Parts: sequence; C-alpha cells; structure tokens
Amino acid sequence: MGVSETTSRVLRLLGLLEARRVWTGQELAERLAVTTRSVRRDVERLRELGYPVQASKGRGGGYQLG
Repeated sequence: MGVSETTSRVLRLLGLLEARRVWTGQELAERLAVTTRSVRRDVERLRELGYPVQASKGRGGGYQLG
C-alpha cells in the first residue's frame, strides 16, 4: 500500500471519528476495508499528528475523538 493510500485512509478514519461519538474497532475496520490491526496503527498515526483519539476497552468500548 502506498503512502497516498495510507494518508487517504487515515483522513477517512478522521472523518468517521468526527461523524459519530464512538466506533468499535471492528466497525471502523469494516468501513475502511482493513483489519482491526490497521485501524490501531492508523489511530496511532492520528495521535502522532496531535488528534486526541481515545480508546476504551471492553463491552461498549471503542474509539472516539476527544
């Protein structure tokens, strides 16, 4: 996967996080057509860029933009 594809996906992830309060990793993976591992890496990229993405574990947990 090229840099531009990764950048595009990270921007789509940011848009999803802005659109809804909480997403599970699986929901994001399905929307972005990637694995949950890729979602975790992309969330880390957003954090490195200064976006406050929060993650909570367990039932009812997921990712949200802080």
